[in-house]
Amino acid sequence: MSLTCRFFAPADAAAWSQFVQRHPDGTFFHLPGWQQVIADSFGHRPYYILCERSGQITGILPLVHMKTMLFGNALISLPFCVYAGPIADDAQSLSALLDYAAAFMDQKRIPFCELRGPVNPDIDLAHAATWQPVPPLYATFRKFLAATAEEALKSIPRKQRAVVRKAIDRGLSASVTTNIEPFFGLYAESMRNLGTPMFPRRYFHNLQNIFTDSVEILTIYDGETPLCAVLSFIHKDQILPYYAGGGIAARSAGGHDFMYWEVMRRAIGQGLKSFDFGRSKIDTGAYAFKKNWGFEPEPLHYTMRLRAGETAPEHNPLNPKYQLMIKLWKRLPVSVANFIGPHIMRGLG
Repeated sequence: MSLTCRFFAPADAAAWSQFVQRHPDGTFFHLPGWQQVIADSFGHRPYYILCERSGQITGILPLVHMKTMLFGNALISLPFCVYAGPIADDAQSLSALLDYAAAFMDQKRIPFCELRGPVNPDIDLAHAATWQPVPPLYATFRKFLAATAEEALKSIPRKQRAVVRKAIDRGLSASVTTNIEPFFGLYAESMRNLGTPMFPRRYFHNLQNIFTDSVEILTIYDGETPLCAVLSFIHKDQILPYYAGGGIAARSAGGHDFMYWEVMRRAIGQGLKSFDFGRSKIDTGAYAFKKNWGFEPEPLHYTMRLRAGETAPEHNPLNPKYQLMIKLWKRLPVSVANFIGPHIMRGLG
């Protein structure tokens, strides 16, 4: 039977969500609620494409059009997210999604499109000339959780396990809350210290409001003092600690190590089966930190399409032209970074 592709309509939300839930490659970032999160938080316009056969969804491709003065004009699947990209039941549906996206891209004269998938789309020969792999930059870190917290602790490599045990012995405590503070303050301070613009507060409120029980904020305390905090996503049988931050005292107290251990321990108690440590740039400090926990890096296979005569943007902090800006950003007062950062971040994606 023939396939048809079209753009998402509000009435498609339930069927789209069901498709994500049943498809083995459907991730938290494929959920339709991200359209509202991104539009309300950053003002970017979503263009979600679905493929149907006999009225049943056979493939989806979430896309967002990002157009800013600083960072140009692109379609991304999906900005601010580790994974998204097309998922489909069959090669014909995948091919139809790619064709529809390319036609829309050409119609709107958008120079660049990036598809972010945990796995590389099966690009057939008909598309290989126009859809190309993005040069490897990121790896993701995922593994199945042990059956018990005791087994999970034993599975952590010896040196890292010693750091976790030391933090436990120190008497650090953890608290789960729906209050965005003190998480937001700790996150903003960390981003400034890393030389990276931060997201606006409303972005995190939107995540909470739209995904409700799928968002969890865990804060680590040393006595009454908040050391660090992490916002995690829960989807299917997986926990994804996604946004984190901490003050200066967190490092010496082992706060971050205790925090991720608490996320892991709680996930096991909730009956979750896997832990997704998110992506990190290859050969960076965050990349090494996750390897120290016993996670094996998996290269992320992103795919791009360029219109004729265009070149791919390089909006990443490893690009040498951004190094001076990063050094200057680290010297800004946190209040100034908090004011300027969201205006820059909306274009980075």
